[in-house]
Amino acid sequence: MSKTLFIALAAGQPNGGMWNIIFLGGIFVVFYFFFIRPQMKKQKAIAKFRDALKKGDKVITNGGIYGKIAEMKDTTIILEVEDGTKMKVAKSAIIQDMTDLAK
Repeated sequence: MSKTLFIALAAGQPNGGMWNIIFLGGIFVVFYFFFIRPQMKKQKAIAKFRDALKKGDKVITNGGIYGKIAEMKDTTIILEVEDGTKMKVAKSAIIQDMTDLAK
């Protein structure tokens, strides 16, 4: 490799490094607004929904079990399913409130 070609390759384009940083920053902004932010909003909405649950609400678990909340604790819920049968499920397993739809 000749000495002049090596110097030309080492010098690169003026402000070439700055454009790379701007491009990477742009990619981060796109990922934030299209992937990270919507996921954070969804997690906040789910947490708000689970905090609003109360005794007597009719719900569905992520396993497809329909039930009525008989008792609530910090991380678990006692569901009354059919004919007084009760099940203990994780609060995080509740995915939908059916109280308004059941009327």
